[in-house]
Amino acid sequence: MPHTTARALLALFVALVAALAAPAAHAQGKPIHIIVTFTPGGAPDILARLIGDKLSVAWNQSVLIDNKPGAGGNTGADSVAKAAPDGLTIVVGTVGTHAINGALYAKMPYDMVKDFAPVTLLATTPNLLVVNNDVRAKTLAELIALGKREGNMTFASSGSGTSIHVSGELFKTMTGIDMTHVPYKGRASAIPDLLGGRVTMMFDNMPSSLPLVKEGRLRALGVTSLKRSAAAPDIPTIAEQGLPGFEAVSWFALFAPAGTPKPVVDRLQVEVKKILAMPDIAAKLAEAGLDVVGSTPDELAAYQRAEIAKWAKVVKDSGAKVE
Repeated sequence: MPHTTARALLALFVALVAALAAPAAHAQGKPIHIIVTFTPGGAPDILARLIGDKLSVAWNQSVLIDNKPGAGGNTGADSVAKAAPDGLTIVVGTVGTHAINGALYAKMPYDMVKDFAPVTLLATTPNLLVVNNDVRAKTLAELIALGKREGNMTFASSGSGTSIHVSGELFKTMTGIDMTHVPYKGRASAIPDLLGGRVTMMFDNMPSSLPLVKEGRLRALGVTSLKRSAAAPDIPTIAEQGLPGFEAVSWFALFAPAGTPKPVVDRLQVEVKKILAMPDIAAKLAEAGLDVVGSTPDELAAYQRAEIAKWAKVVKDSGAKVE
């Protein structure tokens, strides 16, 4: 047998063994770690815990949720970018950690594209513009008029670079009102100040803010998607209230470290898509205002590229920067 043919057959055999063995990475008895880049209670944390519980049952394997907040989600995302590519450490990436921060932060600890293997786009959700009940504005038009008349408005966020932050920057750019960004280490830290009136408003993820609106503790003035949310159809969009084209949708996706074998990525994507389609999970996510997606890895990669381009323009136009 010619040497070239023998080498080709050997290479094929090695590749086949690797492909067959790769899915077993999830069956080594070691726990799977799902990294959440923000504090508990927000949409990424909700998704991680619902998926983790079901994944643990499906694979008879421990799934641990690790909250690693900091630097607009960069701290947790970076820990996954530098983790072993064995499928045992994955991250619930966000529009901030995987689309916005590259344009906003002067120096990034990781490359949003090159350092990750896309798994699946989990869900999207609009943000909800909420204000303290003491704010003298019952509608978006009244809020804008108040801002232009008095200025000095503040908007909270769960960290620089989050969709919550850039939603405010986009609003500031489109309305021309004077607004100061007040970043927190997570939405759990921001909400008490919003409820206490120490900040004027917040463009919070719907899953975490809608319950407070329903309880009457915050006032909702608009959703940031182009269409109204099925979870809150009575709340008008910001776009329909005089700011046509205003859109800032949050999204959440699973990413593994770059170099994770394709069979491992594919097995994880298939299982998570099944979980997202389960009636009890779908109902809980819909009630929270999350729109389930469950994309393929390639679809997520294409979506991420488009989002990076979109938010780079928003960041540039707003002039926002984080050192």
